[in-house]
Amino acid sequence: MRNKGLIIALTVVVTALCAYFLFFTYVSRGVQQKAVAYATRNGKLDETARQHYLDSVWRAPVFGPFTYREVRQSELGLGLDLKGGMHVTLEVSPVEIVKAMSGNSKDPAFNKALEQAQEAQKTNSGTPFTTLFSQAYQAVAPGKPLATTFANTTNKSRGIDINSSNDKVIAAIDKEVDEAIDRSFNILRTRVDKFGVNQPSIQRVKGTGRIQIELPGVDNPDRVRKLLQGQAKLEFWEVWNQNEVGPYLVQLDQQLSAKEAAAKAGTKPANATATTAAAGDTTSLAAQLAKKTKDAAADSAATSAKGGQLARLFTMPGRLGVNLRDTARMNAILRSPEAKAILPPTLALLWNLKPTTIDKQEYLELVPVRKTRNGVPPLSGEVISDARSDIGQNGQPEVLMNMTPAGSRKWAKMTGANIGRQVAMVLDDYVCSAPVVQSEITGGGTSITGSFAIEDTQDLANQLKAGKLPAPTRIVEEAIVGPSLGKEAINQGLYSSLAGLIIIMIFMAAYYGRAGLVADVSLLFNMFLILGVLAQFGTALTLPGIAGLILVIASAIDANVLIFERIREELAHGLTVPDAINKGYSRAFSAIFDSNVTTMLIAVILGFFGTGPVQSFAVTLGIGVLTSFLSAVFVSRLIIEWMVKGKDDHSLTFDTFLSRNLFKNLNFDIVGKRKIAYAFSTIVILIGFGLMAVQGGPNLGVDFQGGRAYVVDFNKTMIASNVADQLRPAFKGAGLEVKQFGSPNRLRVTTGYLAQDESTAADATVLTALNQGLQKYSADAPEIKSSTKVGATIADDIKRTSVLSLGLTLLGIFIYVLFRFDKWQFSMAAVVALFHDALLVIAAFPIARAFGVTYEMDQIFVAAVLTVLGFSMNDTVVIYDRIREYLRENPKLTFAQVVNPALNSTFSRTIITSSTILMVVIVLYIFGGETLRSFSFSMIIGMIFGTYSSLFIATPIILDTYGKKEERERLAAGQDTTGLPTDAPKLSSASA
Repeated sequence: MRNKGLIIALTVVVTALCAYFLFFTYVSRGVQQKAVAYATRNGKLDETARQHYLDSVWRAPVFGPFTYREVRQSELGLGLDLKGGMHVTLEVSPVEIVKAMSGNSKDPAFNKALEQAQEAQKTNSGTPFTTLFSQAYQAVAPGKPLATTFANTTNKSRGIDINSSNDKVIAAIDKEVDEAIDRSFNILRTRVDKFGVNQPSIQRVKGTGRIQIELPGVDNPDRVRKLLQGQAKLEFWEVWNQNEVGPYLVQLDQQLSAKEAAAKAGTKPANATATTAAAGDTTSLAAQLAKKTKDAAADSAATSAKGGQLARLFTMPGRLGVNLRDTARMNAILRSPEAKAILPPTLALLWNLKPTTIDKQEYLELVPVRKTRNGVPPLSGEVISDARSDIGQNGQPEVLMNMTPAGSRKWAKMTGANIGRQVAMVLDDYVCSAPVVQSEITGGGTSITGSFAIEDTQDLANQLKAGKLPAPTRIVEEAIVGPSLGKEAINQGLYSSLAGLIIIMIFMAAYYGRAGLVADVSLLFNMFLILGVLAQFGTALTLPGIAGLILVIASAIDANVLIFERIREELAHGLTVPDAINKGYSRAFSAIFDSNVTTMLIAVILGFFGTGPVQSFAVTLGIGVLTSFLSAVFVSRLIIEWMVKGKDDHSLTFDTFLSRNLFKNLNFDIVGKRKIAYAFSTIVILIGFGLMAVQGGPNLGVDFQGGRAYVVDFNKTMIASNVADQLRPAFKGAGLEVKQFGSPNRLRVTTGYLAQDESTAADATVLTALNQGLQKYSADAPEIKSSTKVGATIADDIKRTSVLSLGLTLLGIFIYVLFRFDKWQFSMAAVVALFHDALLVIAAFPIARAFGVTYEMDQIFVAAVLTVLGFSMNDTVVIYDRIREYLRENPKLTFAQVVNPALNSTFSRTIITSSTILMVVIVLYIFGGETLRSFSFSMIIGMIFGTYSSLFIATPIILDTYGKKEERERLAAGQDTTGLPTDAPKLSSASA
């Protein structure tokens, strides 16, 4: 094997990295077990105590220099479907931004164009709203420029005047919408931290104005919805000086110290009094508050050790702040009865938005904001007309802020009264900046300077603009998974993975003997690599991801089967074992490479266009393709060559008594049956699509048609049709499906009631209707375990991207096969066979439905269809590769002469691989749970018909389009088409 040293070095490096990152998972699980042990009393787990323990170590080192937070970021996490939680997709509404930029214009043409654009977006979700608005405006008011509506003082800084073209106006609106999405993303990221959950996830959905958020373990979905959809709140407040707030904090520290001492002595502490501490107090906290420079850091630890709880927490040098790891403890103190009794109602200690790093330690500053008696701020975000990052006269980054005339007058009054003091700019109760007022600011134009980087000024400008233009977010997709369902999913994933792995390992050992054991070792190594890479990239493992993992196991075996079957062929030709190994690996390489490329193509397309569970499946599949190639082609070869190197008497075998005589001397006339296959496929497809038409169309899931779905548990077995009859009046005749979901006492209710309304009010209305419909079954204890909502616009996008994914997959495979095999007939036959496979899988759903077995077509179904295409293409590529090999070795033979021998010679590999994958998918169908039932069913049908199409559809089509033409051309040229040597002796009957 060439470059053996490089391959060994690469394997060692990858193995070390995977072990390193998986060890973080081990450490994290250890910390979580300690938290459970800490919070368990008398056999009962106190969830609050468990979370308190995790909060206390969140920023504390738990593995060398790594904090628990850093460990959690590097561990192999679990998706929401495995641990419970809430998934939300929000969309920033551009409608309100357009209205605000127009100055809330009352122009009839403008408002009519807005209405038409909103209607058009329901059916054209892929087109930007601003484009639809521009088209509608030009249709409603032809020849009337947009500048007549948008040329105002607010938009002057955006470069819009009365002479601006429509394109320039739309470009300015687009820019503002993009900035609004960025602002919303940053605001939501801050709000997500308020939920106190471990490993929250927030990310922008590429190419859209949507933001995806995942919150594991949340137990109050209504609170989440309100916080995520609320308008950003920007306020301006005066700030207490440190010497003004210090006496209150000293008194609070004394009270907490007295309480702490009393708790140790077993006595009650004295009640807090209303008097403040003396200014000359020399306690530890007072000493710390008096030190305002960084020099205080030298003895902060010593002084804090002498004081109370506050003194021990206020460790930020020169400022009123705490170490990041202590923020949870500080919050608990500020919420305590002592703090409420001592601190005045006009004092609010608010956290800074960003931490500050001092001497490699991260601190978060507390800003003492002076609230008014009625809680109304002197100024709010509506008064800001613009804010932008700029470079000042001294060459330093700064923020320029402009205000409305009314706001400018209030701002002049506020700054004039606070010269030499700080003014806090507070966004959603976090201080984004607290600059010191240098002089009274009139006219509204304000410069904010400081030790800023350009990124800091850009962030601050965005934060200040958060209250300027409304950018409301609405939930367009939502999924809630209860913790009990998450635990069930973990068990299902674990059982299906182990069962699939064990079945394949037993099969390989039973069929290939000691070589099969080598394949098993490389398979386990492959599993280790996949999990390590997932952990390295911070990818959460989900139930669809586990499905991808199981399929990767099966595809890894495919490479080993290809290699071992090749080696067996070479051994049958009389080669020695080392020569057969060398030739078997080299000859199988091209087929393995081609099949991995096509699978990777599908993984990339799914990853790019898919969302949520489909992306998780695609990531696992893509990583598995790479690790399988390394383990099956290189690692297994290293082990096998080591086993036979320098040994004449070795024990390595590639067969057993069970497999020794299987698939020997096959001579099926496979292409001769092609017309029967054509007819059979046509009949099945027509029956399937005919039944689909009779049934009222495909049984689309919520992903494709929009709506809401709920999983409801009862305490006894329920009849789905009876429950549906009770629910139908509550949902006012809207689309409804009720079916058993896994266990007999669990139902899944799917409804299209108010599907077009994505508001929170509509969510509540549908939920109320569901509960009303279930009132008859109150004695059966109905409990909603999970819920899903997909808005109409999201559903349209999913349908569009699903069709696009299928089209791009077929196009990509056509181009790649054409590149690898040089003839368009090969590409055309492969694509026709794959399209045939997709149609058969789709047709199987209405046929199964006719027999009472109902499955929905959703995103996971699309992933299953594309995966089927990948495995079917693998079979087809292997056959193509063998045909190409035969034609190269026998140039005088025609395609028609080599097609049956090629199909027969690869028959063993085709059947073995398909059988192993089919066994794994059946295991997934049985143990994988109801969530993956549709996926597993699609894969079972797809594997059967994919294997069938590789043999009876793809290659025969080449024969009908290229092989017959080649034979006719050779006959016309007078060439021999029998494959016999022209100089061979002739044998005929003698004359009498």
